[in-house]
Amino acid sequence: MRRTSWLIAGLLTALIAVVVYSSFQIGGVRCEVCIQFQGREVCRSVDGTTEAEALNAATTNACALLTSGVTNILACERTPPRLAECHPR
Repeated sequence: MRRTSWLIAGLLTALIAVVVYSSFQIGGVRCEVCIQFQGREVCRSVDGTTEAEALNAATTNACALLTSGVTNILACERTPPRLAECHPR
């Protein structure tokens, strides 16, 4: 029983270390997206590993603030952004 407890504690410690390490990783690209939808506009900046990932996350984040409901969020995410700029970090 004692050996099993040490093994579980070691695995949990390793898992926590991986989560903490990955949370401190800074993305390689920062993208800002401005979306106009239903007469309102929101701009959001997001860091990501790739440009595509950061653009997608910024668009999703902006649309989440602009609207609610699955249909409206999907329509908002398909709207071309008024501004989409990315810069390496």
